Amino acid sequence: MSTMLAGRLDYNTGKFAMQEVPIPQPGPGQVRIKVAAAGICLSDVHLIDGSLRLDTAVDAVTLGHEVAGVIDAVGDERVPANWQIGQRVLLQAGQPCGACQPCLLGRVGQCQHPLTRGVDYDGGWAEYAIADHVTLVGVPDDLPLEQAAIIPDAVSTPWGAITGTGEVRPAQAVGVWGLGGLGAHAVQLLRLVGAAPIVAVDPLPAARTRALALGADHVLDPGAADFAEQVRRLTGGRGLDVAFDLAGAPPVWTQAQAVLANEGRLILVGLAPQPLTIHQTTLFSFLKQQVRGHYGSAPEHVEQLVSLVGHHRLDLSGSISDVLPLSEAPRGVERLVKKEGTPIRLVLKP
Repeated sequence: MSTMLAGRLDYNTGKFAMQEVPIPQPGPGQVRIKVAAAGICLSDVHLIDGSLRLDTAVDAVTLGHEVAGVIDAVGDERVPANWQIGQRVLLQAGQPCGACQPCLLGRVGQCQHPLTRGVDYDGGWAEYAIADHVTLVGVPDDLPLEQAAIIPDAVSTPWGAITGTGEVRPAQAVGVWGLGGLGAHAVQLLRLVGAAPIVAVDPLPAARTRALALGADHVLDPGAADFAEQVRRLTGGRGLDVAFDLAGAPPVWTQAQAVLANEGRLILVGLAPQPLTIHQTTLFSFLKQQVRGHYGSAPEHVEQLVSLVGHHRLDLSGSISDVLPLSEAPRGVERLVKKEGTPIRLVLKP
């Protein structure tokens, strides 16, 4: 049996390793793609270090939920004819479970237990990956596959948080905490929807400098003694209409709550295991403020972004900080942990 290289995480032992595994075969309604690019996300790092634990039915998995490549094989006639061998595609970062009541009734958009690629089933840190045909999105010829791969999650998660959960409107004051892969794109996307001012927050000077280049109106060090006063000044005394936590850090939650405007919303995008505390609960209620959780994105968000990139409304050319051979996945994880070069996205290439 032919084998391939894959980056596998054993949930029982917590061990991550590059392994030779059988090349998978597509089943009914599935295709196999030859992976051309797969992003390394901070959530992959947290799965490996054990700080992120999601309820899943598998004991081990090939990591990687940001994946693009070329269709290599088709399972059967249940795959629509418009998906052909040789076609360039990216993969949605998840799929409906197919077993809950909404799924059984054909309302997959209301799935109660959506599955995540690279968490609940094998992802793209491999030479080949299997995908249900409903998770395929065509990639234009002029969009590099390294850039296409990171649209699911690195770009679509902040896009979904901004346009959906956060309900950001033009001229609303918005803060972004954490200017890594998600946060850097959030700044670009907030500019796209007309948020103003955009206040970008990060302890790393290099990340703040990059945020200015990507379209932030102001950048702040969260450690500044007069942080809250600066935010009030930059927003005309009003505070932030929407605050996005892209870092998944409890100190952010405390700091952001203190600078929310009347009816302001704190959107939790970064994942963290710690409990959330509402400070000054009476004031929080009096001002009608809210905390909203956000996870991932919907299929239409990815499709919208592919269109926006294709129409040159969004430039992802600066998002690929480096491309590494698949065999160097452990080194890529280490670089992300240490924030070497403050990368937006490191991409693996088989």
